Amino acid sequence: MNKATIKLFIAWLEQAERGQIAEKRREFEETLADVRSREAKADLRLGLRLIDEELLARMDLDSLPSQREQA
Repeated sequence: MNKATIKLFIAWLEQAERGQIAEKRREFEETLADVRSREAKADLRLGLRLIDEELLARMDLDSLPSQREQA
């Protein structure tokens, strides 16, 4: 993936709802099974890693106490 594509994908990830992200993850996993090119497989794996990082970051944010709970 080139830098511009990665930036666009990250921007999409930041705005996407969890259901949309889960669907994209399924698409990447299904495509990964059918792709033969090493470069394409590497791109799909990168996408999966970025998805996992986004989901982990959201879980961390969800576990933080809200401002209301701290007051």
